[in-house]
Formats: sequence, structure tokens, C-alpha cells
Amino acid sequence: DEPYVSLASFRRDGREVRTPVWIARDGEDLVVYTNGRSGKVKRIRREGRVRLVACDARGGLRGEWTEGQARLRDDAAARDRGLDAIRRKYGWQAGLVLLGARLFGRYAQRAVVEIRLGP
Repeated sequence: DEPYVSLASFRRDGREVRTPVWIARDGEDLVVYTNGRSGKVKRIRREGRVRLVACDARGGLRGEWTEGQARLRDDAAARDRGLDAIRRKYGWQAGLVLLGARLFGRYAQRAVVEIRLGP
């Protein structure tokens, strides 16, 4: 239900990288919209372990960390379903972000990460 969540993914050496992201529920899973060329996508492809905590837009943490397993949604139907969940939650803001991605040529790079909570 939080508007922003800090998503922590892990580098090869085990160091954590935190990023505030939009997140939405899609059935039992959570989904995050991001650029498919981002560092977090590369880290999640290598190792799916993530941690999540509610945060503000600048990444200021609020609450306790929760462990999860993440994976990239590669097939078009799953990616579209994830983007629909983001659009439902964020409305016109999501539409504006996706329009910007189209205008600046990054729409084809869009990616959806699926997260299942628990170890």
C-alpha cells in the first residue's frame, strides 16, 4: 500500500544497493517497474535475493526490512500485466512516466520485476 519502497539488491561482493521504487500488488506477488538496463536489473538477474522496506520518495526508510525473492518478467504478457498493476495504483503519474519513456526512446527498455516475499 506504500507509494514508495526501498528495494535493496546485492552486488557480487555482497554489498547492498538501495533504490526507492514504485511497487504494486499483482495477485500474490509484488511488481516493480524499472529500466531493463538498470543496475538493479543486472543484480537481480544474477541473484534474486532482495530486501524491501517502506520509504519516502528520496529513500528515507520507514519500518522494518522484509526479505524477498525477485525475478525479471521476460515474457510480454507478464510484463504487460505488471505494468497494468502499476498503472492502476499510480494512475496518471504512471501514464506520464510511460509517455516520457516513449518520447525519449526508452519504452522498449521497460522492465517489470516480480517479487515474492519470504526467504
